[in-house]
Amino acid sequence: MSRGYWIVRVDVSDPDGYKKYLAANPAAFKKYGARFLVRGGRYETHAGGSRERNVVIEFKDYETALACYHSPEYQHAISERGDSAEVDLIVIEGFDGPQPGA
Repeated sequence: MSRGYWIVRVDVSDPDGYKKYLAANPAAFKKYGARFLVRGGRYETHAGGSRERNVVIEFKDYETALACYHSPEYQHAISERGDSAEVDLIVIEGFDGPQPGA
């Protein structure tokens, strides 16, 4: 079974308002067993656009990643975020097949 991931890119426009989201989101992440693989950190943009913050979160499978996003706990976190940030978020299924060239 393939793991599920959130790939998130964020520009925060109101750091104080964004803190409400940060305080609210752990309830969903804990409930759904989220594991942060990338949370901020250095980066270089080599093609296309970028945002100031990048996050990759792993879940046990795609269905769990979707369930976390749609959960009442995460929807509450989104409402707490309000207009404090511009966010791109995709939920994507991982790849468990053979690696190219392997």
